[in-house]
Amino acid sequence: MNQKQSVVIIGGGPAGLTAAWELIRDGGSESYDVTVLEATRQFGGISRTVRHNGNRMDIGGHRFFSKDDRIMDWWKQVLPLQGAPSYDDKKLGRHHDLEPGGPDPEKTDKVMLKRHRVSRIFWNHHMFDYPISLSANTLKALGFRLTIVAGFSYLKSVFLKLPEDNLENFYINRFGRKLYSMFFEGYTEKLWGRHPREISADWGAQRVKGLSIIAVLKNAFAKLLPKKRDSHKVETSLIEEFWYPKLGPGQLWETVEDNCVNAGVHVLTDAAVVAINQDGGHISSVVYQDAQGSRTELKGDHFISSMPIKDLVNAIGSGDEGAPKDMTYIANGLPYRDFVTIGLLVKHLKLKNTTDIPTLGNPPIVPDCWIYVQDPGYKVGRIQVFNNWSPYLVKDVDDTVWIGLEYFCDEGDDFWTMTDEEATAFAIRELTSMRIIAGPDDVLDSHRERVKKAYPAYFDTYARMPELVKYLDGFGNLYCVGRNGQHHYNNQDHSMATAMEAVKNIRTGATSKKNVWSVNTEKSYHEEKQAPAK
Repeated sequence: MNQKQSVVIIGGGPAGLTAAWELIRDGGSESYDVTVLEATRQFGGISRTVRHNGNRMDIGGHRFFSKDDRIMDWWKQVLPLQGAPSYDDKKLGRHHDLEPGGPDPEKTDKVMLKRHRVSRIFWNHHMFDYPISLSANTLKALGFRLTIVAGFSYLKSVFLKLPEDNLENFYINRFGRKLYSMFFEGYTEKLWGRHPREISADWGAQRVKGLSIIAVLKNAFAKLLPKKRDSHKVETSLIEEFWYPKLGPGQLWETVEDNCVNAGVHVLTDAAVVAINQDGGHISSVVYQDAQGSRTELKGDHFISSMPIKDLVNAIGSGDEGAPKDMTYIANGLPYRDFVTIGLLVKHLKLKNTTDIPTLGNPPIVPDCWIYVQDPGYKVGRIQVFNNWSPYLVKDVDDTVWIGLEYFCDEGDDFWTMTDEEATAFAIRELTSMRIIAGPDDVLDSHRERVKKAYPAYFDTYARMPELVKYLDGFGNLYCVGRNGQHHYNNQDHSMATAMEAVKNIRTGATSKKNVWSVNTEKSYHEEKQAPAK
């Protein structure tokens, strides 16, 4: 009988837990001894769900949709699709195609809901379509003069292309200078703390692949046609339905963790990796520290890391036995953007539902999952309405509104270091000024959540990432996966795909890791979801 290979996985987020389950499922425990080291006591990374006084908060908002059918099938196996209407859809008469024989979300928690995607932009006290489209509502909100200016500006961008050597030019080429200055310039600076001309165009290429005014218009016109749209040809940013775990994204990852433990995976929490030892061009062991400060060395045959690259390289150390100085310099120069979510439980919203989409509440709340605040006059970047993600995230979904305000900042800056009371008061003032709530008296409860290294950023030493990738790939038994593990602005499904590719390499003995790093890059990741085989 062959001896088991030991695999150490750093991180219990989507990438780490996907790797663990892929290794152990279908009898994998006969071949692999798998250990997951999670630095906290929560699973899912930024895809976790935070609980507060009977309400649940989704950190950053997570739509469960992928162009990769492997991922969609994977999710569905963990939490089966609903076979009966959810509370709000039943009450409001909203329709979704239900899964024959699927669970009833009113009777069980282990279920994946189908949700309508509604996101809009708040700008100058008006609500615009997201992404920006030339709809009647947009034209009315912009006014005749601005519409004409934006139209001619877009036409100019069609014929006079700028070199895409920064994010500013990337956006101008797709939307025109006027719409860029109105809806992208200030928001991007708010998000990253840098002007778009200082940021690599790579970020835009990942986040709005294939999206342009033309794509938006094609999608808008397709809705007007009597025939059914081919949903397989719609860009990711335009997807109008997504899946969502009944109790938030963390529910899925907590379920995966339970499945892993039941299948034989060793999962250690409060286990922060503080040192990585190497021997002869391979990683030989890691050292993790528990909540009491005790350190333990763990040896392994393979190592899968989803910890931030900066921390990974520093854990390897320096000097003769550590990372070269130039690699440490690149790693320490990789920037991140942190963020703060402030949850507010309010009696009702002053913002009215002017759409034809039925919603809960008295008066009915707006139907948005996200509201993007692209008005430069406010610090808040996005507002989530948790009632619309899932009615089960809110303790009293009929008579209260549970919203989350997302603020992009840097760890240690003035906003990050505010007290809970100061940050909450700031958020309430902004919402009041935006006329979304009437004032502080409408707020019933609040919670602040700070998230470190939420967004890997594409400036400073990021341009030298290929050197760092080459160095890390030099360790034959080390695989870097996930958003922070690759310093790549991956979505949840991309992070999972990197883990799947890493596991494939371990199983097959492949030496090249190009497949792991190339997930969600322009050439390797399909622009459109492929239609299923006939």
